[in-house]
Amino acid sequence: MNKALDPALMQAAEAVGSQLPASMEAYWMPFTANRQFKKAPRLLARASGMHYWDVQGREVLDAVAGLWCVNAGHNRPRITAAIQAQAAEMDFAPPFQMGHPKAFELAERVAALAPAGMGKVFFANSGSEAVDSALKMALAYHRVRGEGTRTRLLGRDRGYHGVNFGGISVGGMIGNRKTFGLAVAGTDHIRHTHDLARNAFSPGQPAHGAEFADDLEKLVALHDASNIAAVIVEPIAGSTGVLIPPAGYLQKLREICTKHGILLIFDEVITGFGRTGKAFAAQTFGVTPDMITCAKGLTNGAVPMGAVIVKNEIHDAFMVGAEHLIEFPHGYTYSGHPLACAAGIGTLDTYAEESLLTRADPVTGDIAGYFAAGVHSLKGEPHVIDVRNFGLVGGIELQGIAGEPTKRAFSVFLDCWAQGLLIRTTGDTIALSPPLIIERAHVDRLIEILRAALRRAA
Repeated sequence: MNKALDPALMQAAEAVGSQLPASMEAYWMPFTANRQFKKAPRLLARASGMHYWDVQGREVLDAVAGLWCVNAGHNRPRITAAIQAQAAEMDFAPPFQMGHPKAFELAERVAALAPAGMGKVFFANSGSEAVDSALKMALAYHRVRGEGTRTRLLGRDRGYHGVNFGGISVGGMIGNRKTFGLAVAGTDHIRHTHDLARNAFSPGQPAHGAEFADDLEKLVALHDASNIAAVIVEPIAGSTGVLIPPAGYLQKLREICTKHGILLIFDEVITGFGRTGKAFAAQTFGVTPDMITCAKGLTNGAVPMGAVIVKNEIHDAFMVGAEHLIEFPHGYTYSGHPLACAAGIGTLDTYAEESLLTRADPVTGDIAGYFAAGVHSLKGEPHVIDVRNFGLVGGIELQGIAGEPTKRAFSVFLDCWAQGLLIRTTGDTIALSPPLIIERAHVDRLIEILRAALRRAA
């Protein structure tokens, strides 16, 4: 491949204040078909509100909030100003045995949004780190309570909990297992809730499938509750196909975990901060877990940050022994980073000032119903075998091409990009998670482009 890029693209990049690299060879891109990308690069140069602009100055409607994270839209003034001011004031503060005011302020603000009784916040740098932190907390919690035999961690088929070893172990993505093998021993999985035969084209929560939670009882019988530390699930599984929880399913999981003394962890890296119409999906679905992992919308994607929100009694169980000893020997160099905390505070201010956290409410939200009608209008289009939605998240599942999994959805992704729309694909499912600032005209444009791409798909 010729390392020099097209001079016309270079000139276009300069016109929008960006500049293309002389070569793309050094950068090994994450979760990307590197060879395909570098033959036809999709390069973004700037962003504002609901849109990106590529290096050619072409406007692209963002239907996925960047990567499920830019909930308040791009380039928001409060967030930008907060980051700039913090960088000028203090760039870094050591998080071990030291602190800075904004970390405590942000933790208080996050705890105030969380379900009642979940008043402790531990900061990490990503959703993956938040998940591994929560899993370690679960193991350590049982140990400090004298139940050190509780070492098994349970996840769910088609679950995605980030890319660290703990997360891929409790996660249920086949690709991770094929590539990395068994990462952490002692994990097991309940089955996923996707039931196309009974629930296809369900608006909101599917009616069938609450009984899938009973799989947890089977694993308790197999491993014994005295050996199980925690169960982790996404309230809505995003990266494995937008799987909406059946009515009553999460409630059943909560009951079983409580019955057997197993901690329940909700991975809300995607669903947190307004995606389902409340601050957290736990509140939307009326189920309070023992821990919530979050990231993405916490800082609107502006600075990397993750967090674990924990029930008070879990935190308090660690606060024993001599006061000079470290109660929980875990953390990261950049936990509670000053710039991330500033971005988080600016983000929460933006959500509050514009009432964004309730905009996706399926009942009272002013846009969720219109979005739902739009995505479900795609029923009957070529290759569409299911449409799923909740709040401001949607999934359009396509019939795959025999022997070429993911190819059909990826072709739709490329077609939409060429027409000025950014979507996301996972397997043969198109995932939509637009910024919470989306308006009806944006929904109309999104559906128009997607519908045309589906009709052109092979």
